[in-house]
Amino acid sequence: MSTEDKAKATKPRRLKDISEWHKTMDIAIIGFGGAGACAAIEAKDAGADVTIFELSSASGGSTAMSSAEIYMGGNGGTRVQKACGYDDSTENMYNYLKLCQGEQGDDNKIRAYCEGSLGHFDWLVDKGVPFKDTEFKERAIMVTTDDGLLYTGNEKVWPFNEVATPVPRGHNLYVDGDNGGPLFMKIMTDNVEKRGVNVEYETRALTLIQDEDGVVHGIVIRQNQKELNVRTHKGVILCAGGFVMNEAMLKRYAPMLSRCNAPTGNPGDDGAGILMGMGAGGAAINMHEGLTTLPFYPPPSLTKGIFVNSAGQRFINEDCYHSRVGNYCLKQPGDRIYLIFSADDIGNYQNSNYMGADIAGTGETVAELESELGLPELSLQQTVEFYNHYAEKGEDPKFHKIPQWLTPIKGPYAALDCTLGRGAMYSMFTLGGLDTLPTGEVLTGEREVIKGLYAAGRTTAGMPRTGDGYASGMSVGDVSFFGRWAGRTVAAAENLS
Repeated sequence: MSTEDKAKATKPRRLKDISEWHKTMDIAIIGFGGAGACAAIEAKDAGADVTIFELSSASGGSTAMSSAEIYMGGNGGTRVQKACGYDDSTENMYNYLKLCQGEQGDDNKIRAYCEGSLGHFDWLVDKGVPFKDTEFKERAIMVTTDDGLLYTGNEKVWPFNEVATPVPRGHNLYVDGDNGGPLFMKIMTDNVEKRGVNVEYETRALTLIQDEDGVVHGIVIRQNQKELNVRTHKGVILCAGGFVMNEAMLKRYAPMLSRCNAPTGNPGDDGAGILMGMGAGGAAINMHEGLTTLPFYPPPSLTKGIFVNSAGQRFINEDCYHSRVGNYCLKQPGDRIYLIFSADDIGNYQNSNYMGADIAGTGETVAELESELGLPELSLQQTVEFYNHYAEKGEDPKFHKIPQWLTPIKGPYAALDCTLGRGAMYSMFTLGGLDTLPTGEVLTGEREVIKGLYAAGRTTAGMPRTGDGYASGMSVGDVSFFGRWAGRTVAAAENLS
């Protein structure tokens, strides 16, 4: 085979040019992370002949690298929510998620996710995913105990608390420490294996096989250094992850994200699934968006501080979720971001914080700190004076920080350098991908269905669409929920051949 004939993700093979089929099945699933596993379980349970093709030598994907908190609620509340004393209506959950995703949100996906969330919880429990009926009440990036419920987003804070009653929806697996991802994927892998789903590891998906009418009939894979043609009677489901590890795609589609210094994902998050879908005529949307996080807590006492930019101006309510803070930091003009706080509030920062930011300056007065940081004269002084004036009254007219964290900043003063590129960790992953219906059907730019092609997980623009409104658990919730739906949809489809 000549170099020119080798498969390219964005150039599908034509059905008429396929002279030999090396493998045949009902459904080919590309990727064995959370989305692929859940799709396979549902498709197999519906009676389909399913094969998963996985690039690495084991299951897991980026789901296994996560904390695997799962965002669920509504319908009166899950078993865990009810045990912890919370009543969570579907409309309350929908109103919150609607504001989180803003104008970029897909109402159909948000509505489907909220209405199906309780059933999804029950499905996970039925498959063996354990949740303890207790709440973790501290402000933290991740659960350090085996408690089953916590706030993982902006539910308590402005402007979200104006449209929805605050309710915790982050469901943490019943396991000590930050080990939810490996446990979740072990359970899902066990479910896949006991159903007899065929899994072929160390296999790279190269490109789709498509007829002249645009119908997808299979996929080209590489195994043992050979290109093989795989025929699918019902469809291909792309669950190949996002593009956080593809530097060229990041620079092209998400230049703001490309500035971050800590990509979160596995080597397979190279955008191949998205490129294959685009090559077949699929629309890629929301590609500029992603989660950006600046983990400035713990200790939670740092929430009492204020973030300022290079003009010495405050720009965010500091009680909000760390991904929202990270996104706002990236959007600031200038080349400096500082967290200003009372030195007494530093707590055990040196031992407990994940951010890695150095102390940039200290001062007995705000003027001293301002000068040490090189901020414009009077800029920080005016900001702190205004903030303290209203904090004394328990008010924050600019950004509405809730009273729990609203206290005047008193000397001695200190500042952490949270500037990107100066030590602070900015973690990120992508939230853009193929445009799909909730069923997983991939859409063209005209929002027409590409027959035989489906996708789920971070290969798609799923339910979570913005870093500004992201909450931990939305991604694993999305990939597992819509992965299941895609599996059911394809299994029920008529044979293409």
